[in-house]
Amino acid sequence: MKVGSIDEFKQGCKHAVPVCLGYLAVSFAFGIEASKIGMTTFQAAMTSLLNVTSAGQFSALEVIARNGSFVELAVLQFIINLRYMLMSTALSQKLKPEVSVGHRLAISYGVTDEIFALSFFRKGELYPLYSYGLIVTSVLGWVTGTILGSVAGQLLPERLISCLGLAIYGMFIAIIIPDTRKSRALLTVVVSAMLLSTIFTYAPVLKLISGGFRIIIVTVVVAALAALICPRQDEEGSDE
Repeated sequence: MKVGSIDEFKQGCKHAVPVCLGYLAVSFAFGIEASKIGMTTFQAAMTSLLNVTSAGQFSALEVIARNGSFVELAVLQFIINLRYMLMSTALSQKLKPEVSVGHRLAISYGVTDEIFALSFFRKGELYPLYSYGLIVTSVLGWVTGTILGSVAGQLLPERLISCLGLAIYGMFIAIIIPDTRKSRALLTVVVSAMLLSTIFTYAPVLKLISGGFRIIIVTVVVAALAALICPRQDEEGSDE
């Protein structure tokens, strides 16, 4: 079985450098937020190393902070990270049939939005060593940023930490705003999610629902309605 040459690994590392730098900034914000709820630097670093998912990790902090149940945490992560199952399925088509289960599992560990894009649009066959280069470099940035953010959260003044904590909101706004300006359907989804989340936050009975389950409910409801009302169409204009 051919897993690729050392040049494939080096090329993967090179291609992942921009991802690594981007992960440093985002995970720094996560490290700060983790320190604010009392997580140690080691705990925060291990969370990033074992999960490698920005949305999943940030959403988990609220559950962890109030000692939420493992069931809530598991369901929350399943819903938020469900897209990675689809990405992994797509990537498996670029691997040769003889690639072992062990290599497939190792590659699936590092499937993120950015790594998937680099892997999927790479021309030709996808070799495990190329994927390992992407994963090693990207995860290094993700974990390093988490450690730096956690340490900063423990050393810097509380006022400054509060300001740095706003970075995560800026990141999410920067991600969604450009696309909502191009797609009316996406704008509708974002606005609907915001309105529904606001209702769950302030409505007399609904506000009693924990934050984790709020995210689960809002995600499922808005995604289901979007699929029904604004189904994605192929190039010929027929529904997929």
